[in-house]
Amino acid sequence: MNALIIEDEKLVALELIDTIAEVDPSIKILATVGSVKTALRWFAENAEPDVIFADIQLADGISFTIFEKFHLSCPIIFTTAYNEYAIQAFKVNGIDYLLKPVDWKELRKAIAKARSLLKKQGNLPLDIQKLIDALGDSSLPKTTFKEYFLGSARNSWVPVKISEIAYFTRDQLIFLVTATGERYILEYNTLDEIETLLNPKQFYRVNRQCIVNRDAVQSVKGLANLKLNLKLKAPNHPFDIEISRDKAPSFKKWLEK
Repeated sequence: MNALIIEDEKLVALELIDTIAEVDPSIKILATVGSVKTALRWFAENAEPDVIFADIQLADGISFTIFEKFHLSCPIIFTTAYNEYAIQAFKVNGIDYLLKPVDWKELRKAIAKARSLLKKQGNLPLDIQKLIDALGDSSLPKTTFKEYFLGSARNSWVPVKISEIAYFTRDQLIFLVTATGERYILEYNTLDEIETLLNPKQFYRVNRQCIVNRDAVQSVKGLANLKLNLKLKAPNHPFDIEISRDKAPSFKKWLEK
């Protein structure tokens, strides 16, 4: 099975190639393209592959633009760092999606699904326009995010506006910390629960213990082994936050949006 990778982060692309090789060594990677422009040129000069692994948000646009120009019949496995509600539409027409960093077990399932579809149908009839229309369909339920959290401090409840929150952290209990340094306890059991209530364009889960607001970021420094060191604006955080090698590419892309 021949595959094309559409991914603008070189490190992520290399990791995906390695993971695909481990999961299914029989898959041949024909090429890796890193932008809408280069992908359009590639499809203009080459026959379509058996399967495509495509990031959604590229440096020069979104990958749907590619599929508007070229109506392909091969299955596409979308990869993304964002778990927004509209992503559910990617299940239309047998399209699958994987959240970054890509889990090899989920990748194996997606590849098996693509193989099954190709074997049963020869080619997967893919209506990309239907997917695009679904994403923009105003009749679909809209994602709503929290505007306030009710925090507890000194036996009092305080409504805290989402824009005033610098970060959420877990230290036995779940806390939110405001841009001015106030710290409140939240009645949630996990940061996973908090994460589903936040706009992913504004908040990012940097590690297991912390979700940060983009507006609270002061600086980011590269470390050894491709890790990142995140410093928040004072008085938000008394210590620096380390971001793993796996999360570093998607975090940098999130900061630029």
